[in-house]
Amino acid sequence: MGINGTLTTMSVPDLLQFLAAGRKTGTLKFGRGKVIKEIYFQNGLIVGANTNDPKEYFGQVLIHYGKLDEAQLQAAMELQRKSGGKLGEILSTKGFLTEAEVLEILRIRTLDLIYDLFLWEEAHFEFFDNEPLPDDIIRIEVVPTNVIMEGIYRIDELARFRTLIPSDRAVLELVAGWTSTLSLGKEIRQILYFLEKRMSVAEICYNMHASSFHIYAQLYELVNKGIARVVGEAVAPQEVSADTSNLPEATTELLWVARRELKEDNIEMALSVVQQVLQREPKNEEAQALLAQTEELFIKKVYDSDLSPQSIPNVLVQPDTLTHEQISPQEGFVLSRINGVWDVQSILSICPFREADSLRMMKTLLDKKIIGL
Repeated sequence: MGINGTLTTMSVPDLLQFLAAGRKTGTLKFGRGKVIKEIYFQNGLIVGANTNDPKEYFGQVLIHYGKLDEAQLQAAMELQRKSGGKLGEILSTKGFLTEAEVLEILRIRTLDLIYDLFLWEEAHFEFFDNEPLPDDIIRIEVVPTNVIMEGIYRIDELARFRTLIPSDRAVLELVAGWTSTLSLGKEIRQILYFLEKRMSVAEICYNMHASSFHIYAQLYELVNKGIARVVGEAVAPQEVSADTSNLPEATTELLWVARRELKEDNIEMALSVVQQVLQREPKNEEAQALLAQTEELFIKKVYDSDLSPQSIPNVLVQPDTLTHEQISPQEGFVLSRINGVWDVQSILSICPFREADSLRMMKTLLDKKIIGL
């Protein structure tokens, strides 16, 4: 029996408990805006999970847990492009990681992407009863009760963290008098470096390839110890770059406009309109399907005209002279990875953003003459 609904009608803990109690086999799918996540069940046990969120891709998780750096990931992704195969197998064959380390990180990744669902406030879900498991699944076996307990703990902890760190846009600074002689680990020192650069919580997450929950925990401790304090919020990033000021308000009309723009080959405008719909209605399935189609066309158009996967961009201005009014936090991350050596495809391989979003940011930087080819 398949079920569907939203998280406002049935929570993640209740869903997992229901499927475990019924010893269900199949796929539980969640959709929120651009992000799709799937949890695979077999006889009531969680045996795997998958996501289209680049922040949770295997390579990003390896960087977060200190198994690879960005240069090593880029090199491994280059080998994968040339020879094919799974990233984990390449890392093991080349001696970057042992097979046991690959399997352990895959297990951690599976659990982390499920735990993140507990922090979602809205999403659409559907359970596909008895749907076969993917052929390439890396199997784990986890009792849902254990996942539920950890997930609820994270909900409570995040609420506690947000008493001091109000949002992902929060900007912190180091308190006068803190000393660099404190016994701090490598990760904390990296966070302190980003605080000195006045990065927001979201920007720190991007640069450390880490979940917001993990960064909130670290920042909460720094504030609690009097090492850092919140001093404000960064300007909310503008996801929609095209002029959508004269668009209709109704969702059905917006989707009609998006299809019309797509038919007239105004792909970037169509992409902006679809993203606007998903900002309003993250679980709109029609918009999600149209987004996938539009992104595919946008990627092809960019590669055919402005950039190619083999193009090597370089920075034309001093990054320190740029402000948040000129570039968004996400654009700042992309810009910081442009080194005059890596080609476009290599840079995209280490970015925690969707390919279309990364290309759109590169195109913006190119149009502003912040970067060149």
